[in-house]
Amino acid sequence: MLNKIAMEHYGVHEKIDWTSLGRINLLLGSNGSGKTFLLKAIYAALKTLELYRRGNDNRTLGEVLSDKLYWTFQTERLGDLVQKNAEGVLSFLISEDDRNFSYEFGRDTIKKINKLHSDFLSPREETSIFVPAKEVLSLFQIILKSREQDRMFGFYDTYLDLVKALQIPTQRGRNYASFAKGKESLQGLLGGKVEYDKNSNKWYFKRGNTVFAIGTTSEGIKKLAIFNTLLSNHYLSSNSIIFVDEIESALHPSAISSFLDIIHELSKIGIQFFIATHSYFVIKKLALLAKQENESIPVLSLSTGAEPRYDNMRFGMPDNSIIDESVRLYEAEVDFSLGGTMNG
Repeated sequence: MLNKIAMEHYGVHEKIDWTSLGRINLLLGSNGSGKTFLLKAIYAALKTLELYRRGNDNRTLGEVLSDKLYWTFQTERLGDLVQKNAEGVLSFLISEDDRNFSYEFGRDTIKKINKLHSDFLSPREETSIFVPAKEVLSLFQIILKSREQDRMFGFYDTYLDLVKALQIPTQRGRNYASFAKGKESLQGLLGGKVEYDKNSNKWYFKRGNTVFAIGTTSEGIKKLAIFNTLLSNHYLSSNSIIFVDEIESALHPSAISSFLDIIHELSKIGIQFFIATHSYFVIKKLALLAKQENESIPVLSLSTGAEPRYDNMRFGMPDNSIIDESVRLYEAEVDFSLGGTMNG
């Protein structure tokens, strides 16, 4: 499990020092505050550690990292990732169970990263995965062709890695009890099954005896199907790390609540989650779970031009612009009902 994330002059982030991480970690912030950027930076580092020295891959650690950053952020020069007008270099560090991985580079860096350190002497065995806000099932073949055949920018490595993970066939055999419970709950939310047909290279949604093309199903069904597939094909293990961007996207509030219950159950067996959201429902649900379970759910609130704020759901709802706006609208409604003017 990741214990600490630190960075300086990385993209829009001047400085982040997020410690005492939990099994579920929440990122809040307005559009453009760097939530997705931060998730991608962490993900790229973890995937680098998973790929380094794996099989017959004889690339150096710096080469693996450079390639991963290049395709995850799709910038021609890595130096473009350095914060604009920053006086220092970009630096990054993650800690996992007393092992550190860190690197730094300056604005003049094109692709080669010379300064890095790793306490990971062998490939990181646990898998990580990034689930973007945009669904991938109906774009499956387009993503594969764009990246693996054409080698073109457009779909980040977060998309390609997810597509490859979803290609793994469903496996039989014993699995963690929480995985089995999670799959059962997900299939209940789905109201059917989503399956991949190798012959046609397409995904289909099955409800009873009726089969639907994946393009005709809702975005919410596709999102839930991704998690159901990753649990079914054993890509995820008890120590996997999952990044979910805009978890609320295309989901009804009741489905959000049920989905977060599933995530909470999976976190109990060791899976670590980093979740970015704009949703008051997500914040409120996680605050209730933290209170009911007396559980640590760290929160990082990002705001353009302001210092990052660190909170923990164990101690209640954090001060945040999402919550502030919900309160403002409620107060405007109360004022209007009492005869005032509603200026929402």
